[in-house]
Amino acid sequence: MPTVLGPHNPRLDAVRELKTPRGRRDQGRFAIEGATLIEEARRSGCEPRELYGTEAALAAARGIVGRETPVFQVPDQAFARISDVETPPGLLAVLDLPAGGLAAALAGPGPVLLLAGVSDPGNAGTLVRSAEAFGAAGVLFGRGGVDPYSPKVVRAAMGSLFRLPLAVVEPEELLAAAAAAGRLVLATDTSGDDLDPLVLPADPILAVGNERRGVRDWLPRWDRAVRIPQSAQTESLNAAVAGSILLYAFARARADAVK
Repeated sequence: MPTVLGPHNPRLDAVRELKTPRGRRDQGRFAIEGATLIEEARRSGCEPRELYGTEAALAAARGIVGRETPVFQVPDQAFARISDVETPPGLLAVLDLPAGGLAAALAGPGPVLLLAGVSDPGNAGTLVRSAEAFGAAGVLFGRGGVDPYSPKVVRAAMGSLFRLPLAVVEPEELLAAAAAAGRLVLATDTSGDDLDPLVLPADPILAVGNERRGVRDWLPRWDRAVRIPQSAQTESLNAAVAGSILLYAFARARADAVK
C-alpha cells in the first residue's frame, strides 16, 4: 500500500528541487516521469529509489516498481507542482545519479560523442539516443552546456540515457583524457574536410558544438575537423542532425571494415 502524503509534505519539496541542476547535484538524484520511462529504466537495470503518483495513476500502474521501492500517493494538485511537464502523467520516480565518469565513458569500443557547448536539451537528448543507436561507447557533456539529467534531456533520450556511460567534462580535462586513451578528437567545423567514411579514424571523440557557434567557443583545439557537405543555401545543420549523421557515418565505416 502506498504511503499517503499531504500537499505540504517536506518530501515533495525535495522532489521539486530535482528540477534544478543544484537540487540534482546536492541530492545525487534525478527524476523521471511516466510509466513508459519508468519501465524503461527498470529494464535497463536502474531501479527507482522512490515512486510518487496520484491515486488514479498508481491504481492503473500496479507493480510498476519492485516491492522494495517506497511508494507515495500524492494529491493531484501537489503532483502538478513536482512535475516538469504541462500535462503531468501522474507517476514520477526518483533515481540515483550514476556513479560512472569520464573513464567509464572512454573505456568501451566505438566512438565517444562530445557535446561541446550544446545547450538545447531536446538536441542533447536526441544525440544521446543516436549515440546508442549507432554504437557509441559513451557520451560526454561539456561543462557549461545542458545538464545531462535535466528533465527535458531525459525525456528526449527516451531510455538511452540509462544505458550509456555519461560524464560532464571540462575542455582541458577532456583533451588530456583523450590523449591518454589514444583517441583522436574529431570536431565538426565548417573549415574541416568533407566527411568521408573511408578515411575516418578509429574510435575517436566526436565533438558536436552549439548550433550558432559550433565547437570553437568550448573546445580550444582538436586533432581533425570534418564538415558535412550541404547546399550553399543552408547555413548550418541542427546539432542533433549533424551529430546523428556523423555517428551514422562511423557505424557504416565500422560495418564496412568487417565485411
